[in-house]
Amino acid sequence: MVYNRKATAPWSVQREAGIESATVDSTIEVPQYLQPVVNTGEIGKDGNWRGITTSDKTFLIDPEHLAIPNSASVLSPQKSDHEYIDMTGFSKLFIALKVSNGGNFGLRAVMGPETYPFANLSPVNAAATLRGTVAQSFPVDIEDLFNEGGEPMTADVWNIFEITTLNNQKLLQILIINSSGAESNIQFASLRVV
Repeated sequence: MVYNRKATAPWSVQREAGIESATVDSTIEVPQYLQPVVNTGEIGKDGNWRGITTSDKTFLIDPEHLAIPNSASVLSPQKSDHEYIDMTGFSKLFIALKVSNGGNFGLRAVMGPETYPFANLSPVNAAATLRGTVAQSFPVDIEDLFNEGGEPMTADVWNIFEITTLNNQKLLQILIINSSGAESNIQFASLRVV
């Protein structure tokens, strides 16, 4: 929507006062309009352009861990092109597990593989439980960011959980512990939300 209005030019006040020697018209057209703006990113202090982070549209599904014995653990994600979850710019993580044997499964947020840096720090303490501050109250203690000892899972369906304590983690894996009492296949999926 565009419309123009007339305004007095600041240099032609004499003309408006009736002094004919001024050669400039006393009015100028001032266009006023609304213009949509699309934010496509920013240029960081290193001079590189970064696009806007958006929520994942679908879950990223990891290959299935087969025949995991009772009390054994696995790390997810495990696929070579995404061995960890980068939560930079994301505030929530949804994880989903599909198991072949119903029962309890432990879930723990751990540091990703040592083959990747955390920002510019390498090597990292791979598979170590991620710790930090969770509560906004005082005193603030450092504690496990996500450590669930035994969450009941239903077999052969996706069990979905929302996690809000892992925002901005750069090198994240989930340690899954089979405590179901029997061997189980385990499939993992993740979805990040801004």
